[in-house]
Amino acid sequence: MAYRIVLKATAAQALERLSHEVTARLERCIDTLASDPRPPGVVKMRGDDNLWRLRVGQYRIVYEIHDAQMLVLVLRIGHRKDVYRRF
Repeated sequence: MAYRIVLKATAAQALERLSHEVTARLERCIDTLASDPRPPGVVKMRGDDNLWRLRVGQYRIVYEIHDAQMLVLVLRIGHRKDVYRRF
């Protein structure tokens, strides 16, 4: 059964500001999270029980997995130098 993908408003805005090439790559990776929210290469972030990070080149996707609701909530999308600020 597939997970539902929900982008937080700030993550959707960050995705819109990126170039079309980068956006396409990130969207493909986000779509694959629906079938497997914990693919190889995903790292659980320290400091929070439910935050996960996916690397896509120089960009990162930070998200939460809610297994009970079958939901992946994308919180942040951004360049690796900026995405962890104010987290």
